[in-house]
Amino acid sequence: MSSPFIKSSPFTRSPLMKALPLRMALAGSGLLLATLSAPATAAEDASVVFAAPPWPGVTMKTEIASEIFEALGYSPTTRQLGAQITYEGISLGEVDVYLAAWLPGQSTMYKAAMAKDAMVDFGNNVDGARANFAVPRYVAEAGVTSLHDVDKPEFADKFEKTIYSIEIGSGSSEIANRAVDEDIYGLGDWDLKESSTAGMLGTVANAIKRDEWVMFVGWTPHWMGVEYDMVFLDDPEDLWGPGGGASDVKTLANKAWSEAHPNASIFLDQISFTSEEQSELIYGYGKEERPQEEVAGTWMKANPAKVKAWLEGVTTRDGEPAWPAVKEALGLPEA
Repeated sequence: MSSPFIKSSPFTRSPLMKALPLRMALAGSGLLLATLSAPATAAEDASVVFAAPPWPGVTMKTEIASEIFEALGYSPTTRQLGAQITYEGISLGEVDVYLAAWLPGQSTMYKAAMAKDAMVDFGNNVDGARANFAVPRYVAEAGVTSLHDVDKPEFADKFEKTIYSIEIGSGSSEIANRAVDEDIYGLGDWDLKESSTAGMLGTVANAIKRDEWVMFVGWTPHWMGVEYDMVFLDDPEDLWGPGGGASDVKTLANKAWSEAHPNASIFLDQISFTSEEQSELIYGYGKEERPQEEVAGTWMKANPAKVKAWLEGVTTRDGEPAWPAVKEALGLPEA
């Protein structure tokens, strides 16, 4: 078996297949009516198995969702798995919930799993997600605003004709390799440096300190957008997909688990973040290296109204209103 972390970046180049949102998908089967109009007659099984690749964004979203589930009387656990293994796990019923399905990045894996009719799509949980090549703002202000600009004679040498990316085998590096291999935007004779997220961002940080030119794989939500004054380059050829790399980040679940957990499914259908909110979480956990429990608790106490909105129509496992139970268990203020 291949490593569970092969293709573990959220960005794998493939066409987007748009799924029906959970509420539309369930409406056809009659499950939506039962889920939203009637409380469960018996407590749902407590187990909720999350999969979370080793990315700070999904780590923090999973932490927040897990703390809320625990306050509702469930018993959440998290398995750190790469994206490819996660999709297989959902299809096999070994993973219940996944909060980091980047599309169009993971579309190949997503379509294969959906074709097995073993997975439901709860919709996007991050508004404003994006992935593309990026540069420091001072480079953009010097005239590089589009990927058509980077190989112009007056600019290419300033970059030393080098692109910096993350792990070999990751989806984002596959896109970067395609740009070089197919000579897209004149990048056929450029050097692609693939290391790791930490390695790439260390190079970016050093370049910015020296006001040097650097082009790298950027994405949001991530703390890089908080730490660095960076600009995504225009992408007229849609190398990174339509909309300059605009992405959805889907919440997915095993279909049988969702059908057996209509109450939990309402919560999962409603949890969402803005890109700025998730970047704040990522900064606290990934950049400041604060414990994920501390970052999650601080954020929820600062955003009780958002947490309350996620719980509309949700109950505890024993049928009590969700918000009072979560508020008390997590020490949240009034919303």
